[in-house]
Amino acid sequence: MDSFVHIVCPECSAVNRVPQERLRDRPKCGRCKGPLFNLHPVDFNSVNFYKHIKNTDIPVVVDFWAPWCGPCRVMSPIFEQATSHMEPAIRFGRVNTDNEQSLAVAFNIRSVPTLIIFKNGQEIARHSGVLDHTSLINWIKKWTGI
Repeated sequence: MDSFVHIVCPECSAVNRVPQERLRDRPKCGRCKGPLFNLHPVDFNSVNFYKHIKNTDIPVVVDFWAPWCGPCRVMSPIFEQATSHMEPAIRFGRVNTDNEQSLAVAFNIRSVPTLIIFKNGQEIARHSGVLDHTSLINWIKKWTGI
């Protein structure tokens, strides 16, 4: 019997049901036909954030950042590299806290960058500050069991 996971499309936000064993086969969205994983973090906003967090069965790692933040600029390529390394086992996304202040308030973001891991719609881990690539991967693995 096949095991299925729900993945929210990064383009149109449709919820897709994908056989778990097919996640590495570059699945496409049933609605817009775009790739469900494109090896780049999804840009989250107040419209699509909760849909991704609550309807994606794989863990979601979110980088809360701001464009004026020096450490955020250091973290950005590291986060991109982790995305290309760990998708499709993990969904990666970003929230620009200047543009999405309501999300920053809702998750009590006091400093940027702040990383939060969500699983089954719930926060399971949080880290503030820059991590190098190896530390980021190890932190994600520790909390997700991937």
